[in-house]
Parts: sequence; C-alpha cells; structure tokens
Amino acid sequence: MKTVFVTGVSQGLGLAIAKRLAADGYRVVGLSRRLSAEYKTLMDHLPEAVSFEEFDVSDIAGMPDHVRKLLKTYAPVYGLVNNAGIGLDGVLATQHQSDIDKILKTNLTGPITLTKYVSRSMMARGEGRIVNISSIIASTGFHGLAVYAASKAGLEGFTRSLSRELGKMKLTVNCVAPGYMETEMTDGLAGEKLNSVRRRAPLGLPRVEDAAGAVAYLLGPDGAATTGTVITVDGGSTA
Repeated sequence: MKTVFVTGVSQGLGLAIAKRLAADGYRVVGLSRRLSAEYKTLMDHLPEAVSFEEFDVSDIAGMPDHVRKLLKTYAPVYGLVNNAGIGLDGVLATQHQSDIDKILKTNLTGPITLTKYVSRSMMARGEGRIVNISSIIASTGFHGLAVYAASKAGLEGFTRSLSRELGKMKLTVNCVAPGYMETEMTDGLAGEKLNSVRRRAPLGLPRVEDAAGAVAYLLGPDGAATTGTVITVDGGSTA
C-alpha cells in the first residue's frame, strides 16, 4: 500500500482527495491544523488506510522537525499533495501586511518547504509523485485576490521548474487548478452572482470529486509520463 501525504484535509477538496485516494487503495496520511468530524468519520471507516497528523504548513521554522517525525512514522512516502491553502479577500492597497504574509506562507513558502524535505525521501528511492493544488485565479486574476493569485502563480512556476529537477530521478511534479466548485464556497453566493458564475462554465461547475479525480490520475499509473503540467478542472469556464 503506497503512502500519500495530503495537506488541508479537514474539509472541501482536501477531504475529497483523501476519500478518493483511500478508495483507490492508497494509505492516506492527512495533515491539517485540526481534525474535523468529517475526516474523523473517514478514519473510523478505514482505520488501516487513513490516518491523521496535526500539521501547520505555515510553520516554516518547525517544518524540518515535523517532517522528520512524519517520515520516521510513515516512510516510505510515494506521494505528496499540497492542498492546504487560504484566500483572504482584500484590495492590496489596504491589505494588512500580516494577511499578505499569511497567504504567502500557507500557499507558497509552506508547500515549497514541505516538498523540499519530503522529496528527499522520494529521491532516495527513485519514485514519487508530487501534486500541487493551484487555482484558475493564477491565470485569470480576480478583484481582491491579488496576493492569492500571486501565490498560486508562484506554485505553478515552482511546479514546472521542479519537474525538470526531479524528472531525472523518476519523480513527477504537477498542478491541478480548480475553478469555482459546487461547495460551501458557492453556497455563499446568492442569486444572479451565482448564476453568472455557473453560466461561465458550459459543463456546469465541477464538484470537488472531479478535481480529486485529476489528482488520482496524476498519482496513478496512467500519470507516469505526465510532469510539469497544470490540469484545469473548471467546467470549461476558462476555455
């Protein structure tokens, strides 16, 4: 049973990824700041395949020790899914510096640092898959999400360059970029605003399960020759 670390598993896409990978036969180690009731239920149903470790991806200084402990418990690690992220809405000119720092630490510096330490274990074995969760906002932009967009665009650039570094050792590095999805995020949109978002997607808004399926592809045998790319899952809204 191959082990995959997944960050940000408490809800939404991270939880969907954990469910899909567990169903596909992986051993899923969920990393998140808190254990949600939904993830606890998944653990209870699949105790041999799903586990949880408290982990804050924005704690850059503590990262080496945290990862060392994780690898001591769960190595060898086959896959890493950098899903944890935050999007704090705010116009840049008035955005607090603390919010800017938090977004960049969580969405960019944290995943880069985590990948640095986990990939060493993969390199030693000559096998591994890394999947970074980006967003269509990295390429389309969005009012009030300048820093968020920058963090996700940075993650995509990181993915492309790292794929060249690690490809020689048979490791793949890819991104999945979801658009608006049918989640609690869109539940908060009312009336015409929600209809407008839906009209931009000719296939309709994707579900978190659709994006989780893209992650499963990149981790699976069919994704062995795919690296340095961004798979967009947005129902066609950016076509």
